[in-house]
Amino acid sequence: MAALATSGATTLVGLMATELWTQARGRFAALFGRDRATEIAEELDEVREDLRSTGDGTAAAAEWARRLRRALAADPEAAEELRDLLAEFGPAADRGSISNVINGGTFNGTVVQSGRIDHLTTHQNPGNS
Repeated sequence: MAALATSGATTLVGLMATELWTQARGRFAALFGRDRATEIAEELDEVREDLRSTGDGTAAAAEWARRLRRALAADPEAAEELRDLLAEFGPAADRGSISNVINGGTFNGTVVQSGRIDHLTTHQNPGNS
């Protein structure tokens, strides 16, 4: 549970600096108890404002990790909700990198690039060769 809480807090604080914050804010606040969601959302907004001025989320992430651990201990079903939030808003798995390089002369025409192509039909205008 500690690792889940830490991951959740890191994601929570990271989201505060993104456009996704408006989508994530209420859902994270609800993890701390439905009856306290509004109060928690206001606290999260205060933390977000602090982060905007300081730029350092380390202390905030540590504090929210502690709070998430307590919330998860009090409500075991919250762990599944947090996992869902992490799947939706957490950092994407490392997908590697792609680099495309074209060397040589100039080519005019259709270019199709793919790792795998099945049943491809292309049509070319008569003026293009």
